Amino acid sequence: MTADEVRRRLDEIRAVAGPGVTVVAATKYVPVDQMAVLADAGVEVVGENRAQDLERKRAVYGDAFRWHFIGHLQSNKVKVVNRHCELVHSLDSDSSARRLTIPALLEVNLSGESTKGGIAPDEIAGYLDRYPGLIRGLMTMPPLTADPEDSRPWFRRLRELAVDHGLEELSMGTTQDWRVAVDEGATLIRVGSVLFA
Repeated sequence: MTADEVRRRLDEIRAVAGPGVTVVAATKYVPVDQMAVLADAGVEVVGENRAQDLERKRAVYGDAFRWHFIGHLQSNKVKVVNRHCELVHSLDSDSSARRLTIPALLEVNLSGESTKGGIAPDEIAGYLDRYPGLIRGLMTMPPLTADPEDSRPWFRRLRELAVDHGLEELSMGTTQDWRVAVDEGATLIRVGSVLFA
């Protein structure tokens, strides 16, 4: 992985996604010492899945990136996330919401899969009532599929829910289906291997 390769791929994604979409580089599998390549390539926003990795990488790279948290948010890790991130994509519990001091997106489990995090769609209004000003938008992870088009109905449904609740931010789409997510109104896409594989 070289900075030039990452820059070329990042530029290609940005050209397709357009200026209204934030490209979040998902760095779960990027070792600390390789993060410098991303900074050199012009990556601006990174998304971490684990609080301990976030702390380690932030200690080395500081303000070289804007930091987002995209993994499952445990309430005992909220303090770390508050300290280092500007946005959480994966809020799905009252215990975490009560502790958050930074903006968040509610993770919505549209498919009802027990292996996925997220709240049920009918819980969105309650979170907005209980935590005014905290929630900026919604996030989802559709069922795993080989065909990106299979994700379209889930992304469309999330956009409809956001409109229904007056929310503007939509974090949806990963390496395999980000183009479909952009078609359906994503404002943030979380990509990893498409950038640095």
